[in-house]
Amino acid sequence: MTRIISVHSFRGGTGKSNVAANMAAIFATRGLNIAVIDTDIQSPGIHILFGFHESEMVHSLNDYLWGKCEIVQAAYDVTPNLGTDIKGKVYLVPSSINPGDIARVLHDGYDVNQLDDGFRELSKALSLDALIIDTHPGLNEETLLSVSISDVLLVVMRPDQQDYQGTSVTLEVAAKLEVPRIFLLVNKAPSILDPVELGQKVAQTYGYCVSGVIPHSDEMMTLASSGVFSLKYPQHPVSAILQKVADQLRAD
Repeated sequence: MTRIISVHSFRGGTGKSNVAANMAAIFATRGLNIAVIDTDIQSPGIHILFGFHESEMVHSLNDYLWGKCEIVQAAYDVTPNLGTDIKGKVYLVPSSINPGDIARVLHDGYDVNQLDDGFRELSKALSLDALIIDTHPGLNEETLLSVSISDVLLVVMRPDQQDYQGTSVTLEVAAKLEVPRIFLLVNKAPSILDPVELGQKVAQTYGYCVSGVIPHSDEMMTLASSGVFSLKYPQHPVSAILQKVADQLRAD
């Protein structure tokens, strides 16, 4: 059965999409078939991490939601772009970067229930081991749907007071939606902070497992979303943390 994993944050700028892309790549190196869906329709961007150019985008998630194509037609095999020996597969369902399409979503919206149907169709058609949903930050109707049908929710946050408050709201909602497994990931932690103490503080604050604390990384900043970090820097300490996070998300 396909495991549905939502990667979410209350605010933008947490590195949520970066984490989602790394989870997909790590799973694929382990021989799993993975799909990543960019449901951040208002500000899409995860396709850049996979080296997928908008000129290759014949169909997008937008087209599926507007009844122009089947969702499988909007799924692209980006495994060859990862530049390493991947045993499994990574499929990407991107959202349109076209300004007109984004404006239409903002103005007209779409039927969020169709997302649920699409997730299930894609899982069956591609024999997926896991479906990773890169959500839109904050809490809106499509995000709530994604969270509600998830087997696992990974909430990415920074050690920032606004993130602390927003994450609290997110976790309260997730608890009410009865998400089976919920994890926290602290990202972009200043090097001056002790990661163990910070992880313990966050875990005590919210009462949920902290899957990892990722420190600020100059290499990550230099990469500037031009690739998947754990594949570009497999021996880096940050990559080791990401591997452990992936272990927890896949564990039964």
